[in-house]
Formats: sequence, structure tokens, C-alpha cells
Amino acid sequence: MTATTIEADWLTTPALQTLLATLSADGEEARVVGGAVRNSVLDQAVTDIDVATTTLPQETVRRVEAAGFRAVPTGIEHGTVTVVTTERAYEVTTLRRDIETDGRRAIVHFGRDWQADAERRDFTINALYARADGSIVDLVGGRADLDSRTLRFIGDSETRIREDYLRILRFFRFFAWYGEGRPDAAGIRAATRLKEGLDGLSAERVWTELKKLLAAPNPSRALLWMRQTGVLTRILPESERWGIDAIHSLVESERAFGWSADPMLRLAAIVPPDAARLTQMAERLKLSNADRNRIVGFAVAEPAKPEESDSAFRARLYFGDRAAITDRLRLGVAAARAKAGASAETLEAMAQLTGQLDVARNFAPPAFPVSGDDLKSAGISPGPEMGRTLDRLRRLWASSGFVLGRDSLLERV
Repeated sequence: MTATTIEADWLTTPALQTLLATLSADGEEARVVGGAVRNSVLDQAVTDIDVATTTLPQETVRRVEAAGFRAVPTGIEHGTVTVVTTERAYEVTTLRRDIETDGRRAIVHFGRDWQADAERRDFTINALYARADGSIVDLVGGRADLDSRTLRFIGDSETRIREDYLRILRFFRFFAWYGEGRPDAAGIRAATRLKEGLDGLSAERVWTELKKLLAAPNPSRALLWMRQTGVLTRILPESERWGIDAIHSLVESERAFGWSADPMLRLAAIVPPDAARLTQMAERLKLSNADRNRIVGFAVAEPAKPEESDSAFRARLYFGDRAAITDRLRLGVAAARAKAGASAETLEAMAQLTGQLDVARNFAPPAFPVSGDDLKSAGISPGPEMGRTLDRLRRLWASSGFVLGRDSLLERV
């Protein structure tokens, strides 16, 4: 039977109960809405907690400050106030409906109609409300859709998308996290017809959605439907001629070896290892410096080499980008595992790559035993010659498996 209440520790905290009571006094009402309710029904972790209220924004500020909380007008023109308590911050938004939209932002009208507030949201599973006592209010059929793992736009799919074209990406992202079977047919048709609207979105919004999608437990089916509709090529043209086949085997390897879901590694699996193209991609999507360095580092790094000797591999770890080498190894393991039944040679390659991963994970070479002072004592003056000599000795030391000592190295000067 479909549950009509939720029981969650986050709902019973004193600060949230006080906030809901404060905003529900004198004929007003406040309810928790969205992801916190959805995830609690699914018994999943809750991160953000959003509150919907009938109080107008300025009244919201007055009431929460009178209750001893701090109010931050983070989006007050759209009815949103962030309420900061000793426990956490809550985003409180006045009930509203969209009057005018341009596909990116909306002009809103505040109201008191819970049905209208629900119907302006994107998906049925995101429009569930919970009262302070945990009772669920479902005005658009979201509870049944959660039970069947159906992701469905509220009302007409094209209308919802035209209000904000980012909802195309959110459709696939939420399908990756919560959907099963085939995506909603009306949503797929609308996404296919309206995908050109994605061109008007900021790069930051596109990358944020794509990265969240790639972090899902298994984004394979969502990426497949994004490819079928042309949405993936629209936002990630680098993937067009490379394909997404590697994602499934990577996800299977993550489960088999206990690797955590890694959106950047999954991105590397569906784009070509071309440093120039991936640098351009990073600039277009406005990736952070860390994400850009990682994806370009992956492209520059040598492919995994199961036949490589242990000493050569350790030397490569010492001089190279260990994160990029590890990324290449994991993708190599996933590719080998996908065809492990093909031959004994493939099984041997997978075993070699898995062993290299263990080496990379625990790699900690000793300190290089030769210093500049040692070379000065040997008659080499500081400058380019000393730098070249140190580099030559360091490579000799690494190729020996880091076992040559100071005296042995200095004998080679």
C-alpha cells in the first residue's frame, strides 16, 4: 500500500518544526516540498530541504527573524528566502505561478493556491509536499509515479520545457536517478522536438546538470536516450563519433571492484582522448580548473599497457600524472572486463591492469637520495648542467626500481 506519511529524523528537528509552525500561524501554511519528501519516500539520503509557504516574502522575513532565525533574501524577487538556523539552512519560497517565461527565467505571481503551485513544477515526483506531522500531500499523482519509478512532466511536456529548457536535461538526469524501464514517451518526444532550446542556456547550467547525471548509480540508459534524441550530441558534440558503449562496462566494473561513482571518469569514457578537443570542451562548458586539468590529463596520459614491466610502470607513476594514469587504468580494466570471456589473453590483460591499479593506489617511492650539494661536491656548478644531471640520475634511480643508493648514483656523474 502506498504510504501517506513519512517518518524522517530531519523532519522532527526543533528548528524545522519551529520554522513550519512560525510560517503556519494566523491562517497561513507552510509545508516541506520537493526532493526531501521524494527521497524520504524512497528511503534515500536527504541533502537540501525546501519549504513552500503561503506567506509573502517580506512576511516570511519578518516571521523568521521574530523566531530568532536569520533571513537571507537570496531570491526574494521570486519569493525565495534562505532561513539560517543553528541546525542548517532552509530555502523558503512563497507559493507562486509563472506569468511569463522565456525558456530560462520566469516572471512570477505570488498566491495561496497549493494546486497551482504544484502544477508549475517540473515533474510529478518533485511536487510532493509534507506537513509538519509527516502527512504527504500529493496533488499531481507523484506518489504513484514514485512507486512505479515513472518520471513524468506535470501537465503538457512541451509547455513545461518551454518554460525552462534546462528541464530537458533535468528530465534525463532524474530518469537516471529515479526512473526505470522506458522514459515517458511524451517527455522523449518533447525533448527531441525542443532540444535546440538548449543552445540558449548558460554553460554552467548545462555542465552542472550533466555532471549530476553522470554521478547517478547507473546513467547508461539515460545517456542512451539522450543519444537517441540528439540531446547528447547537442550539449556534448565530442561524444558523437566516440560513443557511449564504454559506460555500461565501466558501471559494471565499479560495482565489481567497489569503485565509487565518478562523473569525471564516466565523462572520460564517452569522449575521445584528444587533448586539443577536450581543452576546447572544458572552455566551452566552463569546467573548474580541477575538472579541466583532470580531463585533459586523461587525454595526455598514455593508454593502459598490461604488458608493461613493474619497474617501468612505477617509473611512469613517479614522473607522470598519477590521477590520469589511474583513470586510464580503470577504463582499461572496464574494457578488458567487458570482453573477459573472449580469451585467456584478455583475462590475463585484465589481471595485469588490476595489479597495476593496486600498485598505483599504494605507490609511495622513497626520497631521491642525491641533492644539489652532492653534485657540487662532485664538481658540478649550480645551473643548467646540474639540473640536467639531477634529472638523468633521477631517471636512472626510477628505472632501477628506486633501489640505487646515493653512492651508486654519484659514481655515474
